[in-house]
Amino acid sequence: MSINPSQPKNTSSFSTRLRNFMVVLVAIALSVAIFIGLRMEGTSVSLSEMAETATPLDVALTNGKPTLIEFYANWCTTCQAMAPELEEIKQKYTENTNFVMLNVDNSKWLPELVKYQVDGIPHFVFLDREGSVVGQTIGEIPKSVMVANIEALIAGNFLPHDAITGQGYQFNTPLKPVRASQAEPRAHGSLSIR
Repeated sequence: MSINPSQPKNTSSFSTRLRNFMVVLVAIALSVAIFIGLRMEGTSVSLSEMAETATPLDVALTNGKPTLIEFYANWCTTCQAMAPELEEIKQKYTENTNFVMLNVDNSKWLPELVKYQVDGIPHFVFLDREGSVVGQTIGEIPKSVMVANIEALIAGNFLPHDAITGQGYQFNTPLKPVRASQAEPRAHGSLSIR
């Protein structure tokens, strides 16, 4: 490093420190901007928020509209990955279709888990206007496939992509009645999850 005799040593050192300080400030600002951008992108749609605004199952089964039921779990990364696209679909078709979300971790939905034979999540059940099952898909389903199924559901046609299985999570709900001899003293013959 050569020292310019016309420039005092303190000024050179100060310039270097100021430049380094500015580089650090810019790096911190960029890091914060990227972090905030990623957080906003990743949390733009949450499963909990979607479930809060979903049509209640009892309403969906009685209002005469076709219905898409999604069985999901908050820990399901496939469910989380599909959430933004499903929210877009919901916004587009909500006038003609019920969108119901049932969390598999909520024991309240055990009868529905058994009824619709949920063995993987996300699990989608398509119901016609009378509440009868017309199709089911399991796992990560492309947006175009989901849209085609919903449009067919609204039109009252056969689903073009029924019984498709994509990447998802295995989910077992084996329910067995508990015999009195096996039950805890306070179980009173209730159902047991095993």
